[in-house]
Amino acid sequence: MKPAIAVVDIHRTFKVHTEFYANPSARKTIILINGSLATTAAFAQTIKYLQPQFNVVLYDQPYAGQSKAHNSHNKPISKEDEASILLELIEHFQANYLLSFSWGGVAAMLALAQRPARIEKAVITSFSPLLNEPMLDYLSKGMTHLKAIDGENVGQLVNSTIGKYLPSLFKRYNHRHISSLDNHEYLQMYAHINQVVHMDNHCQMECLSAIDIPLLFINGEHDEYTSPTDVRLFAKYLNDCQFATINNAGHFLDMEHKKAWLQSQTALLNFLQATPRAHSSYRPSEDLRHAIAV
Repeated sequence: MKPAIAVVDIHRTFKVHTEFYANPSARKTIILINGSLATTAAFAQTIKYLQPQFNVVLYDQPYAGQSKAHNSHNKPISKEDEASILLELIEHFQANYLLSFSWGGVAAMLALAQRPARIEKAVITSFSPLLNEPMLDYLSKGMTHLKAIDGENVGQLVNSTIGKYLPSLFKRYNHRHISSLDNHEYLQMYAHINQVVHMDNHCQMECLSAIDIPLLFINGEHDEYTSPTDVRLFAKYLNDCQFATINNAGHFLDMEHKKAWLQSQTALLNFLQATPRAHSSYRPSEDLRHAIAV
């Protein structure tokens, strides 16, 4: 089913490309938050097991994908801006659940700390409260390439680090996407990393006690950058959180292989109290021209 496309005006400041996958039998709506520089195509695998259960909302950040043409790019936006955009979209689409991937977890948790009344549960994937040694090394190299607007090396870096367990087809699309971005997108990512590395504990841990809904954190067994061990630090700050580890998977989880896709499906749908479908329709999606990114 093709989504309903709309450009949503956020506070008369940003215009955001959205995709709404309606399910006539669904009683709940879930909104998905991309990682940095990714677009709605990043969730091509995830939507296969979400849309049969929920209404699904995807969107591109103002600086990325199909939102780019509707916005000026005079300066980078902050993670607080991204959290504000998310809160507005939650209200606009009356979302009940939230799912974030990778760096999208920063904006997601900043938004959740403001206690959006509609959100009942949230799933945070491939995210960690710590910037460990592998992540700091990755970010340091990334900032060098991003500041130089060196897309070729940014693409190679992503595929050789957090993307090293991706299938070769996905790596090719990922590199093609990352190496051909507009200049402002590299500068946006540079500004984003610069902001994150100067945050207290990476995601402002002191604000997490305000989050009052159940959270599920999903990480890959072999993801050294946002590891299953590091993510458990959240248990010290959150009243209601669970953890799931996807076996034999890295940072990109359900994109990496069928078993990881099935485990991700089960963990997420069980947490949201939905029954997974008995049949599976996994196949690596060809629709990755807008890429999976970071």
